Amino acid sequence: MAEIIQKDGTWTFDGETVRVVPGSDKAVGLLRRTLGELAVPLEALAGVSFEPGKKSGRLRLRLRNGADPLLQITGSNLPDGSDPYQLAVEADRTGTAEYFVDAVRQALMLEQVSADPADRYLLPGPSLPITVGAGDGTIAFDGEQIKLTWNWKTQESKASGGPRTIAVEDVEAVEWLPSSGLDSGYLRFTVTRSATTAPPKYDPHAVELWGFRKDPLMALVAAAVVARLPHPYGGARSGPAAVLPAAPRSADAPAGAEDPDALLRRLRELGELHRSGILTDEEFSTAKQAILARL
Repeated sequence: MAEIIQKDGTWTFDGETVRVVPGSDKAVGLLRRTLGELAVPLEALAGVSFEPGKKSGRLRLRLRNGADPLLQITGSNLPDGSDPYQLAVEADRTGTAEYFVDAVRQALMLEQVSADPADRYLLPGPSLPITVGAGDGTIAFDGEQIKLTWNWKTQESKASGGPRTIAVEDVEAVEWLPSSGLDSGYLRFTVTRSATTAPPKYDPHAVELWGFRKDPLMALVAAAVVARLPHPYGGARSGPAAVLPAAPRSADAPAGAEDPDALLRRLRELGELHRSGILTDEEFSTAKQAILARL
């Protein structure tokens, strides 16, 4: 078990899952606090890194493209305080952070986790139902229908049509963009047979965002909807909590057992990495013992 506890949050790794719990520090954004604890399976990870600094460092998890609906919709546009896959690390905990990185990297190597895009979501997205009020409207989503209602800041031409209800199967695309400087952001749903080029402030299928405190929460609504649309690398609608199929097991292996042939193949591959100089003697010995313990 590898664990690092900071004001910014707590990360633990048990060999299969990285558990990310937001901290109580004032720098922890509202999005992270609202999203709560995340369980990130090993197969969702593309890498992990630690960036040391004079006063504090930063742990970063890098997820495979297509593994998480939140990252699928937000890309690299989440500010540091809102990004659940970053952890601020105090200077005196550098050793712990480096141990955490080593533990995750070793598991990725042993399990031969692919860094290629995932063909379905490995994280389920935000919990439902979800309701967020920000910008010029409020969005409620229950997994089947998206309801948009307006407030006193909504343009009259947009509000005059009253609340809008969209069936999730009618959504062709979701766009989320945070505000930047003097430019407003938005969350927009492209709806079958109702596509429009109107700016978000006039589009009845969009909420305009101005950079206020609750605006980042609209990204959670966007992620919850995206999790139920066709996956960008898989095609079919993913549905909540979809996961990649497990690796095939030997027909003779009992349920819950590991395939000995697969473990022996890993041993041979580790030996090749060691002989080629990619793995040090210590790394090879540790990885070899971990596999032998599972035979």
